[in-house]
Amino acid sequence: MENGQPAVRQLRYAPPVGAAYGVEVLSIAALRETDTERRRTRLQRPDFHVLALITGGSGAHEADFRRHELHEGSVVWIRPGTVHRWSDVERLEGPLVLFQPGFLPDPALEVREATSPTCWRLPPEILRLAAPAADHLGHEHRAAVRCPRLASSAVLSHLLAALLLRVLPGTPAPPAPGAPVSRQFEIFHAYRNEVEQHFPHRHRVADYARALGYDVRTLTRATRAATGHGAKTFLDQRILLEAKRLLAHSALPAGACAHRLGFPDAGNFTTFFRRQTGLAPTAWAAALHQAP
Repeated sequence: MENGQPAVRQLRYAPPVGAAYGVEVLSIAALRETDTERRRTRLQRPDFHVLALITGGSGAHEADFRRHELHEGSVVWIRPGTVHRWSDVERLEGPLVLFQPGFLPDPALEVREATSPTCWRLPPEILRLAAPAADHLGHEHRAAVRCPRLASSAVLSHLLAALLLRVLPGTPAPPAPGAPVSRQFEIFHAYRNEVEQHFPHRHRVADYARALGYDVRTLTRATRAATGHGAKTFLDQRILLEAKRLLAHSALPAGACAHRLGFPDAGNFTTFFRRQTGLAPTAWAAALHQAP
């Protein structure tokens, strides 16, 4: 605890020795067995992806201020930077896939990562197909660890892509073999990467457009095609999420949060936050910490 705020543990991608292939496959049971101090129930922020496929049992998970009830068929996708915790996995079974940013072979999948929910549930007929896909990835990973001459990052990345294509909600039909990635997807992917790097000090879409060599309308069309929202809304939501994380998980006052996020003063930050949420930052934080 830090001034009444729960501390957030920063997790770095650190695969076992001899298994540095960009992806690691384990299980929820293995997480329970190795985490004897129950650190999984405390707030953590990984710099890698975690994909969980629940094949049995029930439990709960929390990510960025939302609690998700987990049951057979649930899928959890934790993105890098998400503040989360496994609040109840004592009765859950299923694979956990850890992978580094940039490991997926298809830029279109990275766009889907930006627009998919954190948790959703598969119908039984899809779960029956997804579980063997996860098993195949796990078998390939274990074979690579046991016998490095069999290791292939390309095989692992494509098996991971196949698993994601199977479990993602509303996955569109894949493009024809050899078809180029949509130009709008490419533009949005570039915009999203720039936002992730620069949102703490760059708050105008025009600045991103200039840096990327596009006009604002081009970024807006590409972002709307990928997310359903315009480029400005996408940027504001990213800033707002980080503001909420700072208010919820640090001891920083609103003025310090404003400085951390590139606002000229606390008044501008408060105006932005109230416009997005209907509450001042201090009121939002107080309501969050009073919630049961």
